[in-house]
Amino acid sequence: MAIVEFLGPIDKEPIEVDIANLSELKPLLANDKDLADWLENSAVAVNDKIVSDLNIPLLKHDKISLLPPVCGG
Repeated sequence: MAIVEFLGPIDKEPIEVDIANLSELKPLLANDKDLADWLENSAVAVNDKIVSDLNIPLLKHDKISLLPPVCGG
């Protein structure tokens, strides 16, 4: 199972998911009202590399990170 971690201001514990690619992740997370707004604006990384292709195949121990936009100074 892949592990999904939520970074920055997303206040969620990591979860394990059994999915074949990233396109299967969004429907799973969309059911969580706390995450719904973040999904549209967050970047996604797989094993610490930002990806844009949602059809990228996922392996058993991949780490998926949701990276919300943040401001800093």
